[in-house]
Amino acid sequence: MLYPELFKQLEAVRWNMDSDIAWASFDNSQLSEAQAQTIKMNAITEWAALPATEMFLRDNRDDSDFSAFMSVWFFEEQKHSLVLMEYLRRFRPELVPTEAELHEVRFEFDPAPALETLMLHFCGEIRLNHWYRRAAEWHTEPVIRQIYETLARDEARHGGAYLRYMKRALTKFGDEARAAFAKVGVLMGSARRTAQALHPTNLHVNQSLFPRDTVQSRLPDPAWLEHWLDQQIQFDSVWESKVVDRILHNMSLLMERSFASVQELNRYRKEVTLRLAALARDTGAQPA
Repeated sequence: MLYPELFKQLEAVRWNMDSDIAWASFDNSQLSEAQAQTIKMNAITEWAALPATEMFLRDNRDDSDFSAFMSVWFFEEQKHSLVLMEYLRRFRPELVPTEAELHEVRFEFDPAPALETLMLHFCGEIRLNHWYRRAAEWHTEPVIRQIYETLARDEARHGGAYLRYMKRALTKFGDEARAAFAKVGVLMGSARRTAQALHPTNLHVNQSLFPRDTVQSRLPDPAWLEHWLDQQIQFDSVWESKVVDRILHNMSLLMERSFASVQELNRYRKEVTLRLAALARDTGAQPA
């Protein structure tokens, strides 16, 4: 089991909201109204760890190890929402999200292949780590800068934990896992070719609720994410390349094969898919 070891590792570096955040360093002159509004939107977005956890537990009923790890992931992600709300409570109380605004992002996600979902959230942690690092640079108020730096480190650690479960999946499922991880890796590494920000909270997850079936679409300002990325924290092509590089680097380590581009990863995906199809023909089984 991975859960006991991951619990110890994450427990050892867990930060305390009261003593590790330098609340007394707050500088009101360095916080604009526009910046404060983005903190509210991020607080609500982080609350979506609640429906994501419900999805993970539902779709991983046969995996008690991973499901137990969700107790740690869920706690730390909800803590992210809580610390952002605590910042607003102290310094911009009129912007604290209401319970109704938080509950709006709790909706059911359609069932999806567990391996693809695992890879999707691994990539999401990488992307959010970079978004928060950039947000920390954009903000001018010292306390919120420290908070975003803290959250960014958490997201990086979560990505590392997901990677451990991905390595385990390769041992258990072989090419089925390789195909799933490569497929989602190609999707999440191709953000420059899409009009939308590729993160789990910005993807459609409930067909019956379309088009209001993304977390972002259910926020008080559904358009805030693109504006935050493009106009405010200016998550440009240089930063996007850093995300893609991390995805390709980890896929190279995971598959023990070098991928210098998304195109190379896509060729590998096709190669593995062909192997699975050939195996299905030989055995008479349905391809995964």
